[in-house]
Amino acid sequence: MNRVPLLAVEEARQRILSGAELTAIEPVDLLSADGRVLAERLVAQRTQPPFDVSAMDGFAVRTADVATLLASLRLIGEAAAGHRYDGSVGEGEAVRIFTGAPVPPGADAIVIQENTEFDDTTVRIVAGTPEAGHIRPTGFDFTEGQTFFQPAHRLNARDITLAAALGHAHLPVRRKPTVALIATGDELVLPGEPTGPDQIVCSNPFGIAAMIQRAGGQPNFIGIARDDRADLTAKVESAKGADILTFIGGASVGDHDLVGPVLESLGMRLDFWRIGMRPGKPLMYGRLGDHHVLGLPGNPVSSMITTRIFLVPLVQAMLGLTDEIAADASREAHLGIDLGANGPREHYMRAVSAARPDGTLAVTPVRSQDSSLLAPLSQADTLIVRPPNDPAKSAGDLVRILPLDF
Repeated sequence: MNRVPLLAVEEARQRILSGAELTAIEPVDLLSADGRVLAERLVAQRTQPPFDVSAMDGFAVRTADVATLLASLRLIGEAAAGHRYDGSVGEGEAVRIFTGAPVPPGADAIVIQENTEFDDTTVRIVAGTPEAGHIRPTGFDFTEGQTFFQPAHRLNARDITLAAALGHAHLPVRRKPTVALIATGDELVLPGEPTGPDQIVCSNPFGIAAMIQRAGGQPNFIGIARDDRADLTAKVESAKGADILTFIGGASVGDHDLVGPVLESLGMRLDFWRIGMRPGKPLMYGRLGDHHVLGLPGNPVSSMITTRIFLVPLVQAMLGLTDEIAADASREAHLGIDLGANGPREHYMRAVSAARPDGTLAVTPVRSQDSSLLAPLSQADTLIVRPPNDPAKSAGDLVRILPLDF
């Protein structure tokens, strides 16, 4: 693989995202819509409520008939939810009504049951006043044709409930980008399997898969490719059809790092490798046919941080979630401690956040920034982003941050 200079993080991100194609549109039923991304605007197919509806149990009356108390009216019928009264309310008349029932024509107010005395033929209004506010008018919630969400809106439980009320049984969403994950290395064994004296547990794909799912993608763990060209080639072949082909480890320049040479032999167009960041310098990106190809570092922390910075935004871009990507660029917090000057690479420091007395956020680096340590990463909830050659900072200074929302 040809050696290229270190690339700035933001330039690398832009190269990756500039080639992101939107996934196709597919319908999903409401029970499968949580977290999916709308591909079209969501429009009401009906009016809610579709008729004037009573908000209380009581009596539908004409305001003019109950202007003074005590008022006595003739009961002419009953209306319940799902069972309207077919007639109309005339002078001196009332209809017994229950919450959710259509208000009959002629009535313009509801007298609540607690303010009445009644029998089978007559109702007497003995207290209070009739309330037009106890009637929810037609279209009080929404009207047919009203637009609620634009494309690229990520759906939650509230949205899905609204969509059902709007009259939708299925919603047009972006297909989940599929991400094939291939771990590499003779030293790896799957969790639960016995480990040899020179082996370690393969942990990275499982955390990365969770991040992909949260971003809106569909992960597929192909397995562990051994340090063997034939095995690596076979794993690539089994990943055909994925939108993004992601390798974990093996993308560096050691004698056993075969990912780059194998992919180039299969026709990959290499865009770049090696990024001016820490952790995560040995990062590779290219295209193999219709695949986006990402080669992530093998160190656990490095692989998860580069997933957060490069792979997650690629999934978001393929779903049209440009607002979510842009939000990352504007997050800031105050330093909780002093920091020395940064070196020549952009540094992503694991940190914990806490609210300050004034309500702003303070961030403090965890005890160690070693890229192999998972326990400090688990304790962290934030990345402090330090630009190359950033001068020393004092406690209280503002710094850019990225939430570790995985």
